[in-house]
Amino acid sequence: MTADPDRLAAAHGILRSYRALDGTVSHASDEAVRAILDVLCHGREVSVPSDWPPAPEAPPGAACYLPAFLEKGRAWGVTCQLYGLHSQRNWGIGDFEDLARLGEMVARWGADFLGVNPLHALFLAEPQRASPFSPSHRNFLNPIYIAVDRVDGFDPAEDYDHAALSALRDSDMVDHAAVARHKLDVLRRIHQRTRGRADRAFVEEGGKPLWRYALFEAISLHMADRGFGAGWLSWPEDFRDPESLAVARFAREHAEEIEFLIWLQWVADRQLGEVSKRLLGAGMRIGLYLDLAVGTAPDGAATWSDRTLTIVGAKIGAPPDMFNPEGQSWGLAPLSPVEIAKREFRPLREAYEAILRHAGALRVDHAMSLYRLFWIPSGLSAGEGAYVLYPMADMVRVLGEVSQKSKALIIGEDLGVVPEGFRDAMHEANLLGYRIFYFERDRRGFVPPHRWPRAALACIGSHDTTTLAGWWTGSDIDLREMIGLFDRKAARKERARRKKEKRQAIVALHGLGLANVGDEFDEAAAAGIHRLVASAPSCLFAAQMEDLLGLTEQPNIPGTVEEHPNWRRKLPIPIEELENSAILRAIIEAISAERPRFP
Repeated sequence: MTADPDRLAAAHGILRSYRALDGTVSHASDEAVRAILDVLCHGREVSVPSDWPPAPEAPPGAACYLPAFLEKGRAWGVTCQLYGLHSQRNWGIGDFEDLARLGEMVARWGADFLGVNPLHALFLAEPQRASPFSPSHRNFLNPIYIAVDRVDGFDPAEDYDHAALSALRDSDMVDHAAVARHKLDVLRRIHQRTRGRADRAFVEEGGKPLWRYALFEAISLHMADRGFGAGWLSWPEDFRDPESLAVARFAREHAEEIEFLIWLQWVADRQLGEVSKRLLGAGMRIGLYLDLAVGTAPDGAATWSDRTLTIVGAKIGAPPDMFNPEGQSWGLAPLSPVEIAKREFRPLREAYEAILRHAGALRVDHAMSLYRLFWIPSGLSAGEGAYVLYPMADMVRVLGEVSQKSKALIIGEDLGVVPEGFRDAMHEANLLGYRIFYFERDRRGFVPPHRWPRAALACIGSHDTTTLAGWWTGSDIDLREMIGLFDRKAARKERARRKKEKRQAIVALHGLGLANVGDEFDEAAAAGIHRLVASAPSCLFAAQMEDLLGLTEQPNIPGTVEEHPNWRRKLPIPIEELENSAILRAIIEAISAERPRFP
């Protein structure tokens, strides 16, 4: 491709210049532009639209659903990591029965929703790839969350191994590989013994995508047993194409295995649907609050099943900023904006409909993906990428239509570099924003919650941030310095900034009449910060389980792999004993006082 890179970039929706968090402007190289063009449209040249690039906008009348009680009222809920739920009956990992029981419990406390990490299908053949934000396919569920003892045909005498399950249940960390091995063995026995079959309507609705997902998983398990990887990029060449003769022969020879994997999806869907019914039946006005990952693994079922929809030659991430001077690669494959438009946005509609089958609310991870994504071409570093634009008006229109049909409200995670005008477009579309206590800062430091927007979900932290206890004590800074994310100078600077922000927060708590909050982290401090953030005008407030229990360790530390047990840490208290926690009771009392269910 020899044409001018500036003209080509503009013609194909590639932003050569972009503004970083600190206000500086960066420029994508010619090499990055040409590499993105190669994977985006294989070198084709088109005329430059006169109005390109478009501004972030929402089309008129494309508003997402917002329940009537939130037009003026406020609500609150709890978020959790499903894998980390600890109970006296689960099989070493939180499951759908645990989720239902926790939801019924928090409903009694006055909560209107229970949020959970993404439940997307991961890799059954490589369960240690446990990040819920790096799915194999977003339209299907992770069968490892099935409550095996609630499956029709389960026989305690034949299927329950007390010694093995006790060891898995009592460990501090989730052993994803051992849990998957044990659950799949038992589920296979149940399937064979009962001749279980997925409901015909479920299979017909799932159609070819469901069958092809199950085919991928069958090949993936087969390849992993033979020393190849779970992902298709490591498979023999004749298995990389879903239309190949080798794949067709495999499908014929392994029809029963494919049927079993489809059955797992049906069982998981039924159990998640039952969770939703139980939460609403317990009095919640919103119910399940699910999470949509921003992309999929490059070697997973989604990219294998549909080669033109996802881009394999680039990954998405974030440009360099003051926190990550080298930029970030999230290791996820982006959707092709050309292909989704060509297909009249049906793939997006199907993804939204799949996740909203049983949800009353949805969090869209990295909501700016509705307008642009930072693409990093293969072979280049994270800092050498460029932003690629998406047709936001149509994407928001489809999201709004599915939201209204499902009667599910939508929250967009609008953190990081937010394009000018993007939040205005969110507001026009009833797409709620996301406000985190740790990030609401201006030049003077701490921004008190009474200044936060109404059209948002307010929270203290998330799965990617420190816990409240970690923030208050500074233990997260110590940990980051120890594992090399902070050098000594950066850690010292962060401690000084934290000390100032903590002092400002204590002053704000005293302003609420909470004079008993001092420098130590205790029940008063934990309850006070929760009440402070819950006092925001934001229509939703979420408290995460780690903070309700006063835990120091967080579920995930971005930028780490082996340095921290990401996506493996369990809650130390089983569900059956949660209400015995003094700090939890104090926090719930503070939230309930600030946000009674029926004010």
